[in-house]
Amino acid sequence: MRFTSEQHLDDGILERAFTLGGIPGILWTPVPASSSPAPLILLGHPPLGLGRMYPRLAARARHSAAQGFATATIELPGSGDRPRLPVVDRARADLRRALEAGEPVSDEIIDALVLPLVDQAVPEWQSALDTLLSLPGIGGPVGYSGGVISIGIRLAVVEPRIAAAGLFAGSFVPRSMFEEARRVTVPLHVLLQWDDEGNDRQAALDLFDAFGSKEKTLHANTGGHTGVPQFAGDDAARFFTRHLK
Repeated sequence: MRFTSEQHLDDGILERAFTLGGIPGILWTPVPASSSPAPLILLGHPPLGLGRMYPRLAARARHSAAQGFATATIELPGSGDRPRLPVVDRARADLRRALEAGEPVSDEIIDALVLPLVDQAVPEWQSALDTLLSLPGIGGPVGYSGGVISIGIRLAVVEPRIAAAGLFAGSFVPRSMFEEARRVTVPLHVLLQWDDEGNDRQAALDLFDAFGSKEKTLHANTGGHTGVPQFAGDDAARFFTRHLK
């Protein structure tokens, strides 16, 4: 890991940009309140690029730091300045054409859109986690929050250091991910916007039902995709405090 910039935010949080194996990322750490290492939350995000997502990621990092958590994120494959994923780009174009034509989105499009991203991103998250947990002041347990729900599912299945996950319900989940969801056992906090215009509500409910976790909570709020209420972040913070501290 090579740190490329460092700044102290107004609320005392240390923000450091880094690269790891050519992958950009950002680490936020709170001002130490004790000698104990801060638990870590991995901040997932949609494949829109860290530059575009930075304001929302920084806001989430600030909220988590207030609870004593360190947070980190990395650029997803095919996003930002990283090399494109042609199969995903083609699937995204096919998806756009289907939606504009009012046609159903086929399983083939969904698989091509999501699975290559999951297959590449999850090992990268694991490599980042190896390095992040070796840094002074950061320790386990580890949580995963938000982003592409299929990435969160895969990480929760294959990465034993993930102790809890807060997931954002979304559409376009490959059928194979439903089988993986049945193997998820960590505590889950799932956020669903009931009136999300881009989300198949029934598919989201079916996926929640498929999760194998003994403790899983669905928080459904009225409103569209960008209408997540402020208190939803407070609920998520209490979830992670309960399971990571």
